[in-house]
Amino acid sequence: MQDPLITLTTDFGAGSPYVAAMKGVILAVNPAARVVDLSHEIPPQDLRCAAFFLASALPYFPASVVHVAVIDPGVGSDRAVLYVEVDGHRLLVPDNGCWTRLASGAGRPPLVLRVSEPRFWRHPVSATFHGRDIFAPVAAHLSLGLAPAALGPAMTEWLVLQERPARVHADCLAGEVEFVDHFGNLITNIPGPAFTALSGRPVRILVGGREVSSRVRTYAQAEPGRLVALVSSSDRLEIAVAQGSAAQRLQARVGTEVVVRAEDSPVGP
Repeated sequence: MQDPLITLTTDFGAGSPYVAAMKGVILAVNPAARVVDLSHEIPPQDLRCAAFFLASALPYFPASVVHVAVIDPGVGSDRAVLYVEVDGHRLLVPDNGCWTRLASGAGRPPLVLRVSEPRFWRHPVSATFHGRDIFAPVAAHLSLGLAPAALGPAMTEWLVLQERPARVHADCLAGEVEFVDHFGNLITNIPGPAFTALSGRPVRILVGGREVSSRVRTYAQAEPGRLVALVSSSDRLEIAVAQGSAAQRLQARVGTEVVVRAEDSPVGP
């Protein structure tokens, strides 16, 4: 049998001793565990970025993996630690909604347990480092085959991170930048199919009031330095600069307004 896999996603930073401490706790409980870093570069306390990251990455993992996500502005408060099974995935997360986007397309309601059984924690438990003292040892015990029901009671209510859906009309799409990737590409909350539906019509694309004049299918279709709009791999409208940074060119960030308007529409929205 292949060694069990545990993934880590945090806002601790790549060179953080906090990540190393979590790995040490996991391996002390289960030396055979394979610990995989997904990212430790989530912006500090940025739940919206964490939600986008988890929803974009986790669907491509096998169902047996234990995913630990510690982006936790409420550490030390009375917020719960949750074990979640959603759409075939297993997660340990704070009760702050960072995982709930995964449930939006799930075929059945998620199983959510409150992690409240201290037998599986590391003691003493720090008020400021639940990642090391609760999340890590619980993940390790799960990787050894611990039945999730032993962790604590089922929950029927939990915090849901509110999404900001784009406004989609026949002649106008209005949304905002949802994620800025390492290349400076701007991933918006405007659905790709809605943008594609305007294909063949003259449109005006505005990002923070600045115009994007070119539409392409791939980056290779644009010469270096050209500002373009395309459908991203996450099936959202993306604004990019071929071999450059759209974020820098447009001085855009998460929350910057994005509007796509059909120019042949007789009346604007």
